[in-house]
Amino acid sequence: MSREIPAEVQIDVSGLEPPEPMVRVLEALDLLESGGRLRVLIDRQPVPLYQVLQRNGYSHLTSARDDGLYEVLIWITGDASPV
Repeated sequence: MSREIPAEVQIDVSGLEPPEPMVRVLEALDLLESGGRLRVLIDRQPVPLYQVLQRNGYSHLTSARDDGLYEVLIWITGDASPV
C-alpha cells in the first residue's frame, strides 16, 4: 500500500531554543519531494536558515503574521513558485 505525501507540510517550531528549530526544519526538508512545500511557523526571523536554504537549493518566502510569528514557506528551487 502506498501512502500519499501531502504537497505541503507545516511544522511549528515556535518556542523552541536554538538550534532545535534549525534541526527540525532540516529534518523536514530531508523528506520534501519535488513539488512539495514546507511551511514553518517560528517566533523569530530565522536569518541563519536563509543561507543554509540557498546553499542547499531551496527558495523561501517569509512573512510576519499578526500574532507575532513568522511564516516561512520553503520549496525546492526550480519547482514552480508556490505563490
